[in-house]
Amino acid sequence: MRRRHAVLFNTLARLGFAAGSAFTLLVACSGPAQLSIDRSYGAQPALPAPSRSVIPTVNVATAVGWPDGALPTPARGLQVNAFATGLDHPRWLYVLPNGDVLVAETRAPPKPTSLAPKALVMKAMMKKAGAAGPSANRISLLRDVDGDGVAEMRSVLLDGLNSPFGMALVGNMLYVANTDAVVAVPYQQGDTRIAFKPTVLAALPAGPVNQHWTKSLLASPDGRRLYVGVGSNSNIAEGGMEQETGRAAIHEIDIASGRSRVFASGLRNPVGMDFEPASGALWAAVNERDLLGNDLVPDYMTSVRDGGFYGWPYSYFGANVDARVTPPRPDLVARALRPDYALGAHTASLGLAFYRGAAMPQFTGGALIGQHGSWNRKPRSGYKVVFVPFAGGRPDGAARDVLTGFLDADGEARGRPVGVAVDGQGMILVADDVGNTIWRVTPARNARPG
Repeated sequence: MRRRHAVLFNTLARLGFAAGSAFTLLVACSGPAQLSIDRSYGAQPALPAPSRSVIPTVNVATAVGWPDGALPTPARGLQVNAFATGLDHPRWLYVLPNGDVLVAETRAPPKPTSLAPKALVMKAMMKKAGAAGPSANRISLLRDVDGDGVAEMRSVLLDGLNSPFGMALVGNMLYVANTDAVVAVPYQQGDTRIAFKPTVLAALPAGPVNQHWTKSLLASPDGRRLYVGVGSNSNIAEGGMEQETGRAAIHEIDIASGRSRVFASGLRNPVGMDFEPASGALWAAVNERDLLGNDLVPDYMTSVRDGGFYGWPYSYFGANVDARVTPPRPDLVARALRPDYALGAHTASLGLAFYRGAAMPQFTGGALIGQHGSWNRKPRSGYKVVFVPFAGGRPDGAARDVLTGFLDADGEARGRPVGVAVDGQGMILVADDVGNTIWRVTPARNARPG
C-alpha cells in the first residue's frame, strides 16, 4: 500500500501537477466513511477491516478564523467568552498556582527543504490547515487582574525557545519542553518576565525530520519526576525503526539527576497527559496511525503502565496487526496492551485534563479532551472539546460535547482546539491555534448544568 501511494505521488509529479493540484486530486478521489464517528468511541470501538484504497482520504478544513463577534458553541448550561485574543498560534496551556495562565505560542521547527512530491503535498496541507509559518518560540503569561474572566495583562514570560510545548512548575523552577530538550529556568510567584537563560535538564529525540515535534510535559505529584510525551517520526515506521529510537513513547526524567528512561512505549503520538484524581494513575491522549481508511484507527486515551507497550507500529488497539509493517514482530504484538477508551477515528485528540474544580460539578473527576480535528476523514471528525465521565478511576459513560462550532457551515475551520486546562476558579480554558484565542468556558447565568 505504501508503495502504491509513493507511485501515485511520483506519477502526479511526472504529470506536472504542483502540490496544490495533487492535493485537490487526492481530495476529489477519496470516498466517505462507512461508519458513524460515534462507533469509534468508547471502551469497545468498532474496528472494521482496513481500507485498501490506492488513494488516501485527504479532507483538510481550510483555516479561515473567527468572524467578528463569533464564538464557539457551548453545551447546554454553559457559556463561553474569549479569555485572550490576538495570540500567535497558541497550542498549550499551564495554570500557575497564583492563577496566571501560561500559553505556548509555537509552531513546528524548520524542516529541510524537499521537492519530493509527498513533501510538497504535505506542505500544502499544512498551509491550508493554518499550521505553516515560523514559530513565535515563546511562553506568554496572561493575567486576569480584575477577575472578570478576561486577561487584561499579557507579557512575554520567556522567549528564544525552540518550538516549546509542555510546561511544568516544580518548586521555584519552571520546566519547558522544547522540541529537542527539557529546559529549566528559575521562577518566582508573580514573575511576568524571566531573564535567565534556560539550562538543559535532558535532551529529547528530535533531528531534522522530527515529524511529531510537540513534546508534552507533566510533573509527578511529589515533584521528583517529569513525564514527557514523544511522538513517532513517521506514520508506521516506514523510514525504518532506527529513525524511531526513543520515540512513540513517554519518557520519565529524574529531576535531581536529569537521567531519563522510557516509561512506556508503542504510543504513536502521546500528547496530553494528566494524573487521574481517584487512582493517581498516569493517563495520556494518543493519536493513532493513518492511511487505513476513514474509520481506522481510533485515537484514544489510556492509563499508562510503567514498562507497558501499546502496539505501535506493529499493531493497534491491542493485537490488531498492521500488515503494512515489515518485518512483523509477533512477540511484541503478543504483549501489546489494549487502550482503555477510544476517542474517535482521526479526531486528533491532543488536550487532556481531568476536572478538579468545584464550579461545574457535572465534570468532577472526568476527562476534558481537546480534539484538534481530522485532516484525513470524510466527513470530518473532532474539531471540538469533549468530556468523558469517570467513576472509580475508570471511564464511565459516553463522551459528550462541551464546546463545538469550530467548523462553519461550509466546513471551514474558524478554530481548532488543542490544549485544555482548568483555571484557578474551576473554569475550563481551551487553546485555539487557528482562532489565535484562549476560550473560557463557565456555567451559564441563570441556567442549570446540562
